[in-house]
Amino acid sequence: MDSLDLPRGRALRVLQITDTHLYGDDGRLAGVDTEATCRAVVDAVRYQRTPADLLLLTGDVIHDGAERPESAYRDAKRQFDALGVPGLVIPGNHDDATRLARTFAAGNVQQRDALLAGDWLCIMLDSSLPDAVSGHVSAGQLQRLDDCLSAHPDRHALVCLHHQPVPVGCGWIDQLGLQNSDELFAVLDRHASVRAVVWGHVHQEYDGWRNGVRLLASPSTCVQFHPDSDDFRIDPRPPGYRWFELRPDGALSTEVIRLSDVPAGLDLGLPGY
Repeated sequence: MDSLDLPRGRALRVLQITDTHLYGDDGRLAGVDTEATCRAVVDAVRYQRTPADLLLLTGDVIHDGAERPESAYRDAKRQFDALGVPGLVIPGNHDDATRLARTFAAGNVQQRDALLAGDWLCIMLDSSLPDAVSGHVSAGQLQRLDDCLSAHPDRHALVCLHHQPVPVGCGWIDQLGLQNSDELFAVLDRHASVRAVVWGHVHQEYDGWRNGVRLLASPSTCVQFHPDSDDFRIDPRPPGYRWFELRPDGALSTEVIRLSDVPAGLDLGLPGY
């Protein structure tokens, strides 16, 4: 089990960045220069008074990853490694999982299954499927999750994946979430150490509870999806990211921080993507 050289008994400051949808060229998503908005988020993070102990990248690092040159992933990695923070990354449905794994095999930000950090255990699940928008966690990963939680009952667990395991109240994207949520929760329900489940994919903020476990989604660093919308609809709110303070007793506090401006060129009338 990999671990960070962090003492137990102090709070951890964790940063979640998700759904950057980088192109590696001059491509735009809904009229937005995703490279520019990602840089703006990274710059905002750099100016935080308290630096992060750990970075979580929860998928869709690249937009249409299989169609992008390998350099797109390398550029993304350089940008996130430059924060100087240890990090974990998982693929989303827009990523090429093989390219992502190859690019993030070393350095500050890596694709790893799990990490011990102080009093906490962070577990990363790959919910992406080839040529599919919705997600699935394989039987092998569910077994690994169960084994990992069983091996470290003295650590509070934060579980991360790309796809939402519960409806977020947005009809069209809730049809494209995790398809085997019952199997995931069957494992999580066996372990009292699980404190939170965190994901991306939905391009909007979500904060809920299930059986005493906090359920959290974060805004994208580029284009937002309008909450509580049955059909596809762009939300004019600015890009954002999420901070966590993970305390030694298992409690956590969290805050979504958004940039001050709506991205230039945002196409609010886009019928889908």
